[in-house]
Amino acid sequence: MKRISLAFLSLFLCVASVWAMPRPEYPRPQFERADWVNLNGEWTYSFDFGGSGMEREFYKSNGFNDKITVPFCPESKLSGVGYTDFINHFWYQRPITIPQEWNGKNILLNFGAVYYRSEVYIDGVLANRHFGGTSSFAVDITSLVKPGQTHSLVVYVESDLRGAKQAGGKQNLQYASYGCNYTRTTGIWQTVWMEAVHPEGLQSVQVLTDIDQQQLVVRPRFYKEQGGKLQVTLKDNGKVVANQTVSASSLSSVVLPVKKMKTWSPESPFLYDLEYKVLDKNGNIVDEVKGYAGMRKVHIEGNKIYLNNKPYYQRLVLDQGFYPDGIWTAPSDEALKRDIELSMEAGFNGARLHQKVFEERFYYWADKMGYLTWGEASSWGMDCNDTETARNFITEWSEIVQRDRNHPSLLIWTPTNEEFWPDRVQYPRLMHDLYNLTKLIDPTRPFHGASGGTHIATDIWTVHNYEQDPAKLKDKLYNGGKLMEAPKWEIHLMPMNIGYNGLKYTDQYAFPEYRKDMPYLVDEFGGIKWNPAQQTESAQNTSWGYGEPPRSLEEFYTRLEGQVDAVLSLSNDIWGYCYTQLTDVEQEQNGIYYYDRTPKFDMKRIHAIFSKTPESK
Repeated sequence: MKRISLAFLSLFLCVASVWAMPRPEYPRPQFERADWVNLNGEWTYSFDFGGSGMEREFYKSNGFNDKITVPFCPESKLSGVGYTDFINHFWYQRPITIPQEWNGKNILLNFGAVYYRSEVYIDGVLANRHFGGTSSFAVDITSLVKPGQTHSLVVYVESDLRGAKQAGGKQNLQYASYGCNYTRTTGIWQTVWMEAVHPEGLQSVQVLTDIDQQQLVVRPRFYKEQGGKLQVTLKDNGKVVANQTVSASSLSSVVLPVKKMKTWSPESPFLYDLEYKVLDKNGNIVDEVKGYAGMRKVHIEGNKIYLNNKPYYQRLVLDQGFYPDGIWTAPSDEALKRDIELSMEAGFNGARLHQKVFEERFYYWADKMGYLTWGEASSWGMDCNDTETARNFITEWSEIVQRDRNHPSLLIWTPTNEEFWPDRVQYPRLMHDLYNLTKLIDPTRPFHGASGGTHIATDIWTVHNYEQDPAKLKDKLYNGGKLMEAPKWEIHLMPMNIGYNGLKYTDQYAFPEYRKDMPYLVDEFGGIKWNPAQQTESAQNTSWGYGEPPRSLEEFYTRLEGQVDAVLSLSNDIWGYCYTQLTDVEQEQNGIYYYDRTPKFDMKRIHAIFSKTPESK
């Protein structure tokens, strides 16, 4: 009886600890292992305002004086810190205990994202460094730890947001938030976890869904090749559709025929289950990974984007992924799912994930719910004419593409937003590098180089236009049959560029022109300001949006419907839109929902407007 009671107590405490742990769910649902330990929760921390922590040997720490809740950044309320000034140097520490049963396996320390530059130490020894604030990375700590023992994990973080060498997105470059720039995110802001992997285990897979040939192709990559086998099984609700065993080689391709194929789409987001088993040369299973795939195809023909070989009009909303209490980090997995539900309830079929790399759990829900997404980097804040900046960004972008390329919901890659750089050497070079690199890593999706900006290398042409009058908006977009170009701002060459190609300081940048040889989308418009409660607040907190706010709710609905109808009426030339935006973000008050996700409007009327298609107009 006593033994049963103790067992029950142990189970209760285990469940209670899971409940108490922030963001307890497995963070990588397309590549999931059973042997893992979530490291979210209480860590210790120290500010390092003078950048002297290295001299003071903080990396050897066994605990700092103050506590922080990971994975929430120190600027957020949920972290328990709430410090919103600039943080250039920051230190984390926590003990980690390696399970005894992980003996003989490689121990990987995974970080969903750490902004911006990070160094990882185990018991005072440097394990690795990482550059990039939004991409995921893993650190192999096998040689530095012992199963059954406890070690001190220290993470050092550097961020120089104002230095222009790192992508910041919508993080504020001033002390206080203003315009469309908001509270910063520093340090760990996604889940940290450990997992055990056999030395011959599966490192990654690329999943190619070939609906034309009705087959799924898996390209594996292994940590080490020792003459083993890889078994891949495709299932439909538990029923085996296809199974193939190949050599456990990174040169192998697994080809799985998909009979009676079910495609993935917003109307029918069917997902097949995938199981990967690595067998050693003796036939023993040494690694098991679970994943899923959606059979779908996205491509371009003429001026239209096709989904599953049919033209598909995209009705997107701008989603910036900010939260009042977590900033870049959703307070819960349910909150990620709820944002998609809110968007669909408003009539949208997808979102442009704007100036932030969303965590994988968001894509997981988008995959399950049939929600289209555009993957974008947090490009704002970086100097595109600086070569070191370009190197930093290319590295981070390559990690982003590799991480998310298997998600069926992700249709378009968009590395930058509104880049108008007056340089004929470095910026075009960066754009061409990004284009070619992306196509090499992932040839299955269109590439959209600079949303609403200077289009150097792109498969899609986009513009941003916040004209509030519907009739004028239509005129500006169509312009008598000559579709609106990117703004030809009178940007002059900066002094650093004098001498390139014989250019003079007064020479202007030659902006490329749209030749009607690719899809054309309005991927920012609207942004109608509406928050009467904040109209009279102080200058710092005054609500911000585009144009003069409507004088009544009825005027808002009329203006909104007029703008959407104007874009839809040009569907022969304009194949999709993105409305600004899903929710308010701090002082920017132009969302369909308030910042706390409560609705501003009659959602039946909003849904009726955004669910319109060119055929229904």
